[in-house]
Amino acid sequence: MRLKSRLALVALSAAVAGALPLTAMLRAFAQPAPESRGAESGAAGTPAASQPEVPQDEANLAYTVALPETGDEALDTAIRNASALERLRESAPVDAYGLIGRALAETDNMRDALRSEGYYGGSARIAIDGQAPDSPGLAERLLAREGNAEPVPVSVMVEPGPQYRLAPVRLQAEPAGASIADAGETGLKEGDPARAQPVLDAEGRLRDALRNAGHPFAAVRRRVTVDHDTNRMEVTFTVAPGPRPQFARPGVSGEERTDSDLLARIVAPMQGQGYSQKAIDDKRRDLLSLGVFSTVRARAGERLDEAGDLPLTFTVAERPLHAIGFSAAYETRYGPTFSTYWEHRNLFGGAERLRLEAEVNRLGTTGDTSDTGGKIGASLRTPWFAGRNQTLTFDIAALRERPDAYDRDAFTLGALLEREFSPRLTYGFGPQIEFSRVTQDNVTTNYQLLGLIGQLRWNDTDNPLNPSRGIRAALLVNPIYSLGESNAFTRLRAQGSTYFDVSGDKGSIIALRGVVGSIVGASFGGVPPDKRFYAGGGGSVRGYSYQSVGPRTASDEPAGGLSLVEGSVELRQRISGPIGMAAFVDAGSVTRDPTPDFGNLKVGAGLGVRYLTAIGPLRADIAIPLNKESGDSAFGLYVGIGQAF
Repeated sequence: MRLKSRLALVALSAAVAGALPLTAMLRAFAQPAPESRGAESGAAGTPAASQPEVPQDEANLAYTVALPETGDEALDTAIRNASALERLRESAPVDAYGLIGRALAETDNMRDALRSEGYYGGSARIAIDGQAPDSPGLAERLLAREGNAEPVPVSVMVEPGPQYRLAPVRLQAEPAGASIADAGETGLKEGDPARAQPVLDAEGRLRDALRNAGHPFAAVRRRVTVDHDTNRMEVTFTVAPGPRPQFARPGVSGEERTDSDLLARIVAPMQGQGYSQKAIDDKRRDLLSLGVFSTVRARAGERLDEAGDLPLTFTVAERPLHAIGFSAAYETRYGPTFSTYWEHRNLFGGAERLRLEAEVNRLGTTGDTSDTGGKIGASLRTPWFAGRNQTLTFDIAALRERPDAYDRDAFTLGALLEREFSPRLTYGFGPQIEFSRVTQDNVTTNYQLLGLIGQLRWNDTDNPLNPSRGIRAALLVNPIYSLGESNAFTRLRAQGSTYFDVSGDKGSIIALRGVVGSIVGASFGGVPPDKRFYAGGGGSVRGYSYQSVGPRTASDEPAGGLSLVEGSVELRQRISGPIGMAAFVDAGSVTRDPTPDFGNLKVGAGLGVRYLTAIGPLRADIAIPLNKESGDSAFGLYVGIGQAF
């Protein structure tokens, strides 16, 4: 007689080995179907009844557990994960009756573990002190041992039997004749071990593929037949793709101070588009990018409307109207830097952001304030300017700069219009006006500058403050006309960084950075000192003082240059929990010629400590110059928030 059990697989979308106990996953995977037949049930059985908790002072029967080694590493892992006897041994003490109940339930756990790895004909036995849990008089003998320091030995014995294999997997359309091409492939192959998790994963892939292809109501059911005569498992997926609707006009709810018309304009382009989870996610990102919402949730309708379109609603929650923040940094030679800002996140109801900021730097470097610099500025950011996904920002600032290279007092005005080509690629351009007084080598010059800034940025990194993969790149083109000098020049600068997760778990990151810059159109003396290129210091070539790399003036101060080359290599290693370390080498060269070269390349190297926080890593780096010249510091110490690049 052919012995055959039919197992119906039921809802398991959340049941994965890492999220639910293995026993829960398998009991959901193998419930008995009404048409089951044969002398042996293919079901996993019903869960054991819950046992009453035993008071801590009464639960004093210690025991040990010996788990089997089957020679199949995956099966041994499944057995360890499924064993309630081992999992609860220390965390949930028991008395004699509790241990017997736990041992009785362990048989089901082992059967579930066997089936999870495809051993549908396997069996398991549990022995308490060499006896079966239902042996007469066992409870009395165990009661007599309570309080004994010698633990009771418990053995779990498993006979796996043959590992079952998959028969050809079948896809069945519902209704018959419906196209299921969008479902793609299951990824299951004939002859593969008949494990539970790959079947569950295949169901999820089919459903996700259909929904990603525009079927929001796609459903997938699975039917499994285990044939004990052939040691095969037959899997059939019934695929109901459902309709491919378009979006109805989306709605937004939950706003309090934000202009409803603005939100309606943002989501309106979705109307008439085919259903796509990516489209929903992109529009959520657009709403979040306004900066006024803490959360944005999207909910599609459970059925189509009368026109056959899919309703969609975005529910938003607004952030506090005002925010304040601060930051601090430190360099050994120049002392601490402090900055702070205050912002209004929704000035006129259109998500306009007004930001006021102030900074003071180079504190403590001299006995007075002659070398102390700072900045006071304001900016107004208007998103979705002119009804399009673009941002207009106005900036105004008064600056006092006192680096070693020059003294600068300036008043600046600027505007920048930015627009996204894609979530990763952004371009921007706008005018600049500057009135400044710059002193270098005891020569003071007043400048009136008109400029135009154009920039292109790419960013596909996974974290802005602590990236582990991806690329950042930026290109700057900045033509400037000097009214007083009656000359023009153009600043060109390209920079990029990339990150490699070499360990696969973000424990070991290799970070690379490169910068190339050139100023064309004017002689060295025709470019204001503050517009030249400099290198050295934190975020540049660590180990050297700020702006110290490159040509020098007659008084041996940094003169800047018309070309720049920089590069960095950094290994970021997680040590334990939030603590990590970094080893790095930086290099840079600045020359008077507009063509970049390595004529005076400076190299610095060092080590750093990282402490990961919710707002990014706290960073402390110490670096030394490897080809130090007279006047260079012996080392540099840099402290800040976020990675160096």
